[in-house]
Amino acid sequence: MNEDKVRNGNKRSLLSGPYALWIAGFTILPLIVIMKYALTDKTGAFTTANLTAIFTDPINRKALWLSLKIAVGTTLICILLSYPMVLAMKHLGLGKKGFSLFIIILPMWMNFILRVLAWQMILSNNGLLNLLLTTLGFEPVRIANTETAIMIGSVYDYLPYMMLPIFTAIMEINEDLIEAAKDLGAGGFTVFRKVIFPLSIPGLLSGFVMVFVPSMTSFVIADILGGGKLQLIGNIIEQEFTTANNWPAGSGLSVMLMLLVLISTAFTMRRKTEGRESALW
Repeated sequence: MNEDKVRNGNKRSLLSGPYALWIAGFTILPLIVIMKYALTDKTGAFTTANLTAIFTDPINRKALWLSLKIAVGTTLICILLSYPMVLAMKHLGLGKKGFSLFIIILPMWMNFILRVLAWQMILSNNGLLNLLLTTLGFEPVRIANTETAIMIGSVYDYLPYMMLPIFTAIMEINEDLIEAAKDLGAGGFTVFRKVIFPLSIPGLLSGFVMVFVPSMTSFVIADILGGGKLQLIGNIIEQEFTTANNWPAGSGLSVMLMLLVLISTAFTMRRKTEGRESALW
């Protein structure tokens, strides 16, 4: 028996070897290099100025605040859109069918850059949106190169990442609980507030992490839909590495942004665990 356990353990270690090498080579080693640059200046001397620059430099502070505002707004809008859409799919009986998942992930099959460029064509001053408005007799709107344009693009790109975990959580809710609540006289909104929403919180928190983190660190959407006029913290980091060739500054900003994201993620996952435990009770 002990020999079998040792043999099985050796097999698991052998099978996990490639994954360990992958993590070491493409995750741990790059983080070590970034940390080294973050803690040194251009001469190689030790410094913490690169880490504190995200708060001390006014340009970095403004970019961080704008990134946080867009990330929070994107996440909230995705939540508000996801619940009605998922509940409508459940009401129409699409929850158990693979076609519903196909609908959710279909936009993700298109190239990310192409999707953003499509929104640039729609939201531009002479784009499809203003063409439709003027045809209907309305005044054209100026959305291009604004925070609104960036948020629209972010919501469109990251909405599936919010819908999928909420969809999974809601479809796992026992129908008997919903029917019992209705038998006790609960209306539709009460059923959602007392039964569906509390039991879907783990999925909601997973979606929060999957939307908030990329929308906080993204820079491509801001480059295209912001027209280069709005700087998010991701744009600042990208420019430090590519345009300014200042790896220490870019690394310091990257490390601090990573720490801020990890703190918010850890808090969210803790709330997710508490939500799951309360739902079980």
